[in-house]
Amino acid sequence: MSTLRDLVEEHTGLSPADIDHLHRIAGDWQLLSDLSFADLLLWVPIKGEPRRPREFLCVAQVRPTTAPTAYQDDQVGKIVGGPEVAHLDVALTQERIWREGDPVWYGDTPARHEAIPVRLRDATDLEEALSEVIAVIGRDTNLSTARTPSQLELNYLTTADDLAQMVADGTFPPPRLPGEITSAPRVGDGLIRLDASGKVTYASPNAQSAYRRLGFNAHLVGEELAKLSSRLSGDPLEGNDAAERILASLRGEFPARMEVEARGATVLTRALPLLPAGVPIGALVLVRDVTEVRRRERALMTKDATIREIHHRVKNNLQTVAALLRLQARRVDAPEARMALEESVRRVASIALVHETLSMSSDEAVEFDGIVDRVASAATEVATTGASVKIRREGTFGVLPAEIATSLVMVLNELLINAVEHGFPAPDDDTEPGSAAGEGEVVVSAHRFRKQLHVTVADNGQGLPEGFRFEGSNRLGLQIVRALATGELRGSIELRNRAGGGTEAVLVVPLGKR
Repeated sequence: MSTLRDLVEEHTGLSPADIDHLHRIAGDWQLLSDLSFADLLLWVPIKGEPRRPREFLCVAQVRPTTAPTAYQDDQVGKIVGGPEVAHLDVALTQERIWREGDPVWYGDTPARHEAIPVRLRDATDLEEALSEVIAVIGRDTNLSTARTPSQLELNYLTTADDLAQMVADGTFPPPRLPGEITSAPRVGDGLIRLDASGKVTYASPNAQSAYRRLGFNAHLVGEELAKLSSRLSGDPLEGNDAAERILASLRGEFPARMEVEARGATVLTRALPLLPAGVPIGALVLVRDVTEVRRRERALMTKDATIREIHHRVKNNLQTVAALLRLQARRVDAPEARMALEESVRRVASIALVHETLSMSSDEAVEFDGIVDRVASAATEVATTGASVKIRREGTFGVLPAEIATSLVMVLNELLINAVEHGFPAPDDDTEPGSAAGEGEVVVSAHRFRKQLHVTVADNGQGLPEGFRFEGSNRLGLQIVRALATGELRGSIELRNRAGGGTEAVLVVPLGKR
């Protein structure tokens, strides 16, 4: 299915600003559909030779959540012409809302047609001359369940007519405020209508319940909502802010939505001015009780903070263990024992790096490139060889889950240490390194392919000794590498000589669900 932008650009000559306005319409018109108890279809005239009535293309559709739909089938992409779109042509050419006409039938469903012209105009400048109509909204109501409307339904319909006139005037919907979230209170969550003085003329039962959660047990009708919201708020500053936003809507502005907290409850509010024909007649305030939503969010934030604190403490404990091993190594006289303890220090420190990164992350995943760079830097600093060796990284590891990162960092630590110490002997050794002038290079490359992470650690050193067998090696470091690569990482690893000299280790790690 083509997007709204694709359809408009293909079949019309509307400008990018016009298309952006149609996107705002489609992003905010669920409110108008629910208040109207009607389907809304966004029609644009097809470019070409003018004809009467012309052809129209449906580029967007929304169904009401408050009433049955008039269309069981999707209408987007449909092109219609002739008498079927005469009402759309009248709204387009005469630039007015069309409401006359007899009901029509869609199969067994009777429906009432209305057409609302869509203009684009700066909603902050009510004196600006009207622009031309760029599209038409068809408002089609299913009449199969028609009955005498209740007070709630009458207020919904009255408010819908005011918003429809604002669409025709070009003052609705408003431009989206920077950084504003897309979620908003819906009509069914709670609706309050204010008159020009800011007093409540109607409050739906859900709106009444939301304010009861905030501590107001009387009926809202007749109350000045700005003063009431300020008085109920647990924070005086937030209360003043909430009151000011309601007053701003009465002045014809479109304030950002905000939350009011009191007595442990949280209510999300959105205030919209009612400006039919450019005359401020009051405001529409939508409210939604989000107490449980915010409680769950706070619980998740607390859980995340606890997990980060655990990783921070694990990192501190590992660093303490590394420090104790380092002290013990200084007190040991046997060179082999000292070397074993120093290797243990490096292994513990590499694991601590992962937990340090996790302690600063909001989830159980780490940006692994930084860890690899720090491990590579440490490998060149602690290596016992006297040769000059540089380590560089190619490609990117990306974000890895903690269960992979912890094992992978140990594997890379062992491979880098082995490459530096065994690939490049000291300059006074009988064996010369593979690189010129005794300088060596180790390259760590990584790329992702088909849900696998491919890692290569390659050096230009002296290569593997004659008769070397990776599976039969008795070196502890290589045994750790093989065990982690095939066990914890569930991957494969191969250690071999390079064609141009030196050694390379090729590691493949699956990244799918574990």
